[in-house]
Amino acid sequence: MKSTAKRIAPDDYILSVLSPKDRLEAAFKIAGEAFKKTTLTTKDVEKAVKIVRRRAYEKKK
Repeated sequence: MKSTAKRIAPDDYILSVLSPKDRLEAAFKIAGEAFKKTTLTTKDVEKAVKIVRRRAYEKKK
């Protein structure tokens, strides 16, 4: 007999039950830990965001 239960990744489930505000806070905490020991500046991050957005929008055209 086939199982009808769908497998769900725990991290997807945890994020889905959080409010949008809590999701944002969790994302900032994760990013803070990930970049804790780097020498990145705010300008570096903003530049990278612009590059990624530019590439994403170019593909849609």
